[in-house]
Amino acid sequence: MKQEHQARDKKQPGIDISSAKHKEEKHNHDENAAGHNHEHGGIFGQNTELIFAALSGVFLAVGFGLSFVHALPVLTSTILYGIGYFFGGFYTTKEAYQAISKGHFEIDFLMLVAAVGAGFLGQWAEGALLLFLFSFGHSLEHYAMGKATKSIAALADLAPKTAILRRDGKETELSIEELVLGDVIIVKPNSKISADGAVIKGESSVNQAPITGESIPVDKSPVADPDNYTDDKILKPENKVFAGTINGSQVLEVKVTKLAADSTLSRLVKLVNDTEAQKSPTQLFTDKLQKFYVPAVLLLVVTLLFAYLVIDEPFSKSFYRAMAVLVAASPCALAISTPSAVLSAIARAARGGVLIKGGGPLEELGALTAIAFDKTGTLTEGKPKLTGVVALAQLSENEVLEMAIAVEKLSDHPLAAAIVKGGLERLQQKNIPSAQNLEAVTGHGVKATVGGKKVVIGNRSLFKELATEVNEQVEKLEKEGNTTMLVELDGAIVGLVSLMDVPRKEAKNTLAELKELGIKKMIMLTGDNQQVADAIAKEIGITNAMGGLLPEQKVQAIQNLIKTEKKVAMIGDGVNDAPAMAKSTVGIAMGAAGSDVALETADIALMADRLDNLPFAIGLSRQSRRIIKQNLFISLGMVAILIPLTILGISGIGPAVVGHEGSTLVVVFNGLRLLVYQNNRK
Repeated sequence: MKQEHQARDKKQPGIDISSAKHKEEKHNHDENAAGHNHEHGGIFGQNTELIFAALSGVFLAVGFGLSFVHALPVLTSTILYGIGYFFGGFYTTKEAYQAISKGHFEIDFLMLVAAVGAGFLGQWAEGALLLFLFSFGHSLEHYAMGKATKSIAALADLAPKTAILRRDGKETELSIEELVLGDVIIVKPNSKISADGAVIKGESSVNQAPITGESIPVDKSPVADPDNYTDDKILKPENKVFAGTINGSQVLEVKVTKLAADSTLSRLVKLVNDTEAQKSPTQLFTDKLQKFYVPAVLLLVVTLLFAYLVIDEPFSKSFYRAMAVLVAASPCALAISTPSAVLSAIARAARGGVLIKGGGPLEELGALTAIAFDKTGTLTEGKPKLTGVVALAQLSENEVLEMAIAVEKLSDHPLAAAIVKGGLERLQQKNIPSAQNLEAVTGHGVKATVGGKKVVIGNRSLFKELATEVNEQVEKLEKEGNTTMLVELDGAIVGLVSLMDVPRKEAKNTLAELKELGIKKMIMLTGDNQQVADAIAKEIGITNAMGGLLPEQKVQAIQNLIKTEKKVAMIGDGVNDAPAMAKSTVGIAMGAAGSDVALETADIALMADRLDNLPFAIGLSRQSRRIIKQNLFISLGMVAILIPLTILGISGIGPAVVGHEGSTLVVVFNGLRLLVYQNNRK
């Protein structure tokens, strides 16, 4: 007892979200370089950078329009361009300064120098346009970043903060971090379980969907000898409970087998927390390019400033040539080439019921060769439904169903609710006889009297001996993925009812479309047993089903798949899917049915909870990848043409601005084509 109190005095670590917060605060455009923070605040909150960029565009447009009003002095437009400079260059200057202070030159700095040079030469409109386009694209690119803290916080919130501890006949409420191994906690009906442990008293059904993804609540019963078991790993599923799962209608007493920091839920937090964001291939390319490109351009411009020392020309001409080269080399089109396509694609996806969180997931989605699906709530509807009624004696199917409804109406078990709902729909709300004297047999079924006759409804384990015909019917239905409930009337089996978490209506056609799109492998990962997984897989066309998986096993399955297929998506809807989503190339969450954690952790969310939006999203992503490559070719190609022409004096600053801005407009409008993307398959 003394050691137990000492262990309690040393407060155990709980679920830590600090590292996630740190990651969000340190989210960098180039984490190994400038390290600047894109989660800008300001007078308009987190949207200040975007609003500043928009204001820059407004003042630029007004100034440009007023330049055609000859009654107004030229200074009017220049002042408006100057205000546009301020708003467009505010965060560009800030980020350029942060980069330079750490010894790095990025496109931010080069854009700023180009804009200042344009202004120095009197090209205020061109400079303001450069800053507007760059700042607007930059701000939008950063808009959807920083989901780590929310996802970790949502995971941590699953577990209750306190537990009711029983010791020496007294009940005390204390923090879950204060629990030690061997403590006995009380779990009240319809409340969350506070810790991983073994049931030592009480019987109840527990909703484990948040952790294991199982579609049907699992019946729990006490361990045979609560004082003498020593290994948590040898506990049977019916004796083990997880922190964060939801108790049913009965009180449970649970002996703690894992500290708060070691619970299954805590491991989920760690799995998500340890996953680092992946940059898109294009982002990696431009990051690498700008490290060499920006200093090279600056060196070239500085060299050209002193050309008058080598060739016979005035300094003003050398300065003009240098500024022309700087404008020609300014990578505005390069900077906007990816954001213009990405943001158009994201907007189009949103209109189609798909939320895509940034350019990385958008590009990666189009490169997928394999997709792993969670079963419950993703490929299936996530709720048990009545799938069949079999009459085994003189009664009709309707009479068996009426009897089952009468008894199950008195029960609060989820399967009972499914039988009642489905049965009433089949019978078209026909008057049902009433039942009395309900007696629950936890883990097995229920007993009651209907019309003075004893009725027992339950699973096979409730009945000692079953006829061969009955066993064959039960085995046939269970092989098809059904949960079966036998109906006994006055000691004789008169029928059975079957229930199943049925596939979504669109699942089969969606998988067929994905196969046509070139997805080589489609596998199912589920916490349900292998028999149920195989039955669902056969019905909808999944070629490989893996059942009985815990969250960490799903993560391992994803990692194994990545080794062979390279680009793998994980699509799910539960908390148990979050770590697998985080480890996959692209994490996809079902929208309406998805938990907050899955939605925050996922890179892509099917907002309308429609699985058939997935082929549309993949098609859009592939078109986006093509347009991004086109944009890069256009932007870099124009720079490759303009730089030699301006160095040789063939082109002055005017043609350079036209070519530069022309390529920028082409890139932007090319990206905007994605706004009208149509999925020919739908």
